[in-house]
Amino acid sequence: MLYGVMKVAIGAPLKAAFRPWVEGLENIPEEGPAILASNHLSFSDSFFLPAVLDRKVTFIAKAEYFTSPGLKGKLTAAFFKGVGQLPVDRSGARGAGEAAIKSGIKVLEAGELFGIYPEGTRSPDGRLYRGKPGGLARIALATGAPVIPVAMIDTEKIQPPGQVMPKLMRPGIRIGKPLDFSRYHGMDGDRFILRAVTDEVMYEIMKLSGQEYEDIYATAAKRQIAEAKKHQQEQSES
Repeated sequence: MLYGVMKVAIGAPLKAAFRPWVEGLENIPEEGPAILASNHLSFSDSFFLPAVLDRKVTFIAKAEYFTSPGLKGKLTAAFFKGVGQLPVDRSGARGAGEAAIKSGIKVLEAGELFGIYPEGTRSPDGRLYRGKPGGLARIALATGAPVIPVAMIDTEKIQPPGQVMPKLMRPGIRIGKPLDFSRYHGMDGDRFILRAVTDEVMYEIMKLSGQEYEDIYATAAKRQIAEAKKHQQEQSES
């Protein structure tokens, strides 16, 4: 009920203002479970993708969005619940991963769509980074749900870091054909299989998005960029 209200209140104006173009909507099943595995360029990815789909898609979000105190906290929690976000406690890396997997499996067992960003975090520079094998692959193999690769395009240009007002421009969304990993059923404990599944999905996302691929994790890239900026600042001050 709340999701439907929020979709009208947020999704409709979002589509009207930014007019996102979409390719491959026919690849989204009309019913039944499926995993939408997308690249991650912007905070707005979790809004643009649901806005163009007829079906509800559920993503995970950090628990802090749901537990902040006061009126603002309650409104924030209501907003994220309304747009189909599930809270996950990220206080511990291992616990966060397990919580995300359990959440994804629960959504799929209910016959719904589950959205996940295999890179684990937003790209710091627009490139596509190595997918983390723990979440996406384990959920896919545990449920047997098809994995649908999705490419968000130009969403990072709408509101770059430090820019207050978003730029009115048309982002794009390309939705690929479903990938079937039933051949690996029962092998979700094999790290080589998990890696192979993840890499296959990332390859399809790369083809859809046209992004340059970097074979390191986005979290490592962010550390490298931060260290480089710090070094540059130290050099300029010396």
